[in-house]
Amino acid sequence: MTTTTPEAAIADARERIDALDDRIIGLVQERMAVSDVVQQTRIAAGGRRVNLSREMEILGRYRDALGKPGTALAMTLLELCRGRA
Repeated sequence: MTTTTPEAAIADARERIDALDDRIIGLVQERMAVSDVVQQTRIAAGGRRVNLSREMEILGRYRDALGKPGTALAMTLLELCRGRA
């Protein structure tokens, strides 16, 4: 039987967290790029850069999945993805 020390278990878990964070950062960067395409296309068609009703849908989706902190996370993502005015 193999036993793992608490230190080894923590080190392994931290490696997994670091790998997950790398993936999350990559996904956020991808989301930012896709959002830019949507915004540029909307502006080119004479629309506004930001669609507030869509943002409300996103806020609700994150809140429903993650609770109140999900709303804060969604707000941060929306801020990152709005790009420069």
